[in-house]
Amino acid sequence: MKVAVLGAGAIGAYVGAALCRAGAEVHLIARGEHLAAMRESGVRVLSPRGDFTAHPHTTDDPREIGPVDHVFLGLKANSYAAAGPMIQPLLHETTGLVAAQNGIPWWYFHRLPGPYEGHVIESVDPGGAVTSALPLERAIGCVVYAATEIEAPGVIRHLEGTRFSIGEPDGSLSSRCVDFSAAMVEGGLKCPVEKDLRRDIWIKLMGNIAFNPISALTRATMAGICRHRGTRDLVVTMMRETVDVARRVGCEPDISIERRIAGAERAGEHKTSTLQDLEKGKPLELDVLLAAVVELADLTGAEVPTLRAIHAVADLLDERVRENLAAAS
Repeated sequence: MKVAVLGAGAIGAYVGAALCRAGAEVHLIARGEHLAAMRESGVRVLSPRGDFTAHPHTTDDPREIGPVDHVFLGLKANSYAAAGPMIQPLLHETTGLVAAQNGIPWWYFHRLPGPYEGHVIESVDPGGAVTSALPLERAIGCVVYAATEIEAPGVIRHLEGTRFSIGEPDGSLSSRCVDFSAAMVEGGLKCPVEKDLRRDIWIKLMGNIAFNPISALTRATMAGICRHRGTRDLVVTMMRETVDVARRVGCEPDISIERRIAGAERAGEHKTSTLQDLEKGKPLELDVLLAAVVELADLTGAEVPTLRAIHAVADLLDERVRENLAAAS
């Protein structure tokens, strides 16, 4: 199997290293000091399950790689629309795009029977720009249940979790999903092929939609948000509104709010990816988390006043981050 990882950051490099260990032909696409370190010394993974080092090919130019069987997207979802020129050299007729993203994916209503089949979520796929870059028929969904971070250039700290659930938008058990799953398992990861990946999407989103923006607004860890009575109550309200929207588009997350919060609390003093982006001065990945669910609430008639309020203040924070980036460039 030939796999390219576009966006070989903390998650992407971890997956690439695992696949390389399994014997797949792996190509990591990255940049900067992280790329230089991986070129020189490989990818070093530090994990409670055992440290290891892998030596996949690394580059900043996908034209060096050519067509592959799978592209694993480790990019933030807000980078997808601009990814077309990087993706194109990697494609052959059957290349699958494994999109490891948080929140609502651009393919959500693709081949989903019901009143909203084919509906485009504008906040996720503005003007069809993401679909243009990442064709729907190539999309393989992926929900990540692993926590990793770049401890130093070329060094990935694996904190917890090894599960990467994948699935086709139409729920079929495709050979491309089965093959990719087998390679991931061979590399020491869990990779179940789910018939209904949308259920996993909403279960994870229940946490992301609340903890990610609150952490950015308060600079608090997940455990810190849970310990504070006011923010814990806010999380409960946001989760209730999110579950209502999920039900209105035909999905029933089979987990209680209390259990979902308990799972987040066990993560301890962990900074969400949104808080980490804020501390690095990077744009915040909010459209697929908050804006998309608010848009779906408008579509279905759901009342989501708390989600709207948090989205408004988090969106303003994101605007400030982007203004600072523009001023510095």
